[in-house]
Amino acid sequence: MKVRGRDWIGFHLFPCIFPSLWVSLILTPIWSDFLFKFLVIGSAGTGKSCLLHQFIENKFKQDSNHTIGVEFGSRVVNVGGKTVKLQIWDTAGQERFRSVTRSYYRGAAGALLVYDITSRETYNSLAAWLTDARTLASPNIVVILCGNKKDLDPEREVTFLEASRFAQENELMFLETSALTGENVEEAFLKCARTILNKIDSGELDPERMGSGIQYGDASLRQLRQPRSAQAVAPQPCGC
Repeated sequence: MKVRGRDWIGFHLFPCIFPSLWVSLILTPIWSDFLFKFLVIGSAGTGKSCLLHQFIENKFKQDSNHTIGVEFGSRVVNVGGKTVKLQIWDTAGQERFRSVTRSYYRGAAGALLVYDITSRETYNSLAAWLTDARTLASPNIVVILCGNKKDLDPEREVTFLEASRFAQENELMFLETSALTGENVEEAFLKCARTILNKIDSGELDPERMGSGIQYGDASLRQLRQPRSAQAVAPQPCGC
């Protein structure tokens, strides 16, 4: 199903439990210059599914239950003049599903690492989630830390300064978000995508590397970015 450049596959209908099958079915770069694989990770109850729903549908998900396994959504966005298709995997935060969700980490280019600003427990578990992302996906995965439920500021247990320090120490970007009001939700996804594009342009990330989580949607971009040594060398005229 497509909604204004957005796709839903399995979202609200059933969890995706066969990662290799689904990757082969949906990681097809169409209508875009690039395709990025994203994760949304963090403890249960932090509002990960609500963040994804707000980003995809531009509205709050009222009847939110804990994710079972993994759910999926995608959206085409414009970032820095490039059309990028974000394919986003929303992973269950409950411990009993960790063995299933970890299989989806491989080949992710970016991730939203989510905690609940009203829950010290979800903040304290961030280091473990970040370790999983960098170990199972890639050490180079681009991660943005999202302190969700900003609309519940009077109930805050984690200060902005404390989370900012954690982000700085772990080389993460950081925003506080509200899936309810939509504040900073789109910016979180776009900021992560923009950083990935910048790393591609600087040569820090190579879309041709297996497991990079990046695919070209436009074949001409692949040709433009080929190293000069790989390009055909015109034959020199013989001087004999």
